Amino acid sequence: MGFFSFIQGIAMDLGTANTIIISDDKIVVDEPSVVALDRRTDKMIAVGEQAKMMYEKENPGIRTIRPLRDGVIADFTACEQMMRGLIKMVHTGSRLFSPSLRMVIGVPSGSTEVELRAVRDSAEHADGRDVYLIFEPMAAAIGIGLDVEAPQGNMIVDIGGGTTEIAVISLGGIVANTSIKVAGDDLTASIQEYMSRQHNVRVSERMAERIKIKVGSALTDLGEEAPEDFVVVGPNKITALPMEVPVCYQEIAHCLDRTIADIEQAILNALENTPPELYADIVKSGIYLTGGGALLRGLDKRLTERFGIQFLVAEDPLHCVAKGAGIALKNVDRFSFLMR
Repeated sequence: MGFFSFIQGIAMDLGTANTIIISDDKIVVDEPSVVALDRRTDKMIAVGEQAKMMYEKENPGIRTIRPLRDGVIADFTACEQMMRGLIKMVHTGSRLFSPSLRMVIGVPSGSTEVELRAVRDSAEHADGRDVYLIFEPMAAAIGIGLDVEAPQGNMIVDIGGGTTEIAVISLGGIVANTSIKVAGDDLTASIQEYMSRQHNVRVSERMAERIKIKVGSALTDLGEEAPEDFVVVGPNKITALPMEVPVCYQEIAHCLDRTIADIEQAILNALENTPPELYADIVKSGIYLTGGGALLRGLDKRLTERFGIQFLVAEDPLHCVAKGAGIALKNVDRFSFLMR
């Protein structure tokens, strides 16, 4: 087998926060979208979790980069190196010859032609020989298990790290969609700003993310599901002396309210552009939440109360796009909505 070229298929959710790769129907890579480079040579030092451990802790000789911002590539060279590093983590069989890679990659539905070309070029430079792109809401719907080719309206709200993708899908196409650059990173930034303004304590992006995970909430009343307060340790922004600040989920819910309201407005815009027959389908079947943002406590309940339509958190929301891209990988000849 090592003496012949062969094709290996991989499906990739190239996300702002995390990159997930599926091969042979298995999640083989689930790593942060971070790469560490040597400042002098620009050679890769670490990628994924190892690089994230260096993030905001590097010395002058190392730079850690998140190559994607707002769902699109912000640093082409770093993105290419990150993709190469993550693809190397995938078992490729022969060590003598690299396989030709057939790739299906999830991209934001609001991507411009230039942004789509950037993803395709980066994939090709990372040894992708046969590259297909799929819009993330479509991939998420497939990953949930919905029949996207049926004459049935389904609505997906995919809240990632850099973008929130809202799409109504029917007959293998996106009928109405809204893509906004407000998502998980904005929730994290809101917490950073709040801690500085309200408690006079400086917190890193990583600490703000931990606060979001530990006590993040979309509601000020979670009842029995309420998490315990989280103690934040950091320097006073004026005196630089250490502070310990206990944070409760209610105050985090208040500080996240404006960002969540922006997502609600985007959902409303998508519903306004939905044809009545498909709207009726959506009211009947509910709206599916995917992506890391779907895990925010109380978000499904808040949105259900806001719109009067049942919002359902997908099973394994973090991996829906990658799983859908994996299914699309096996159906590249049948799915007409894949882009080459």
